[in-house]
Amino acid sequence: QVQLVESGGGLVQPGGSLLLSCEASGSTTSLKTMGWYRQAPGKQRELVATITRAAGINYADSVAGRFTISGDNAMVYLQMNNLKPEDTAIYYCYGALFQALGGRSVWGQGTQVTVSS
Repeated sequence: QVQLVESGGGLVQPGGSLLLSCEASGSTTSLKTMGWYRQAPGKQRELVATITRAAGINYADSVAGRFTISGDNAMVYLQMNNLKPEDTAIYYCYGALFQALGGRSVWGQGTQVTVSS
């Protein structure tokens, strides 16, 4: 089993920066993909950025050039710069197991990011 725990959310002014961290525990070598999704009030959960072993990095168009994802087998980070009010959401750490191991998705509990003056 894999568990994901996020940290680093909070309140920041427009134009500011935040660093989100996610620590994976358990069978971390079973993770093919790690990344971040977010859900704003009244909206569906959406992809922010993912990093996949042997495949690379993917960003949502809305955050490309402002956010940077990085990590290794057990940690994934999201450096968020030039934050905008529309970035306000609950940010969820995401993991996906290799297909050979069932391909199941794993989610963290979420961390609130609020961008407001």
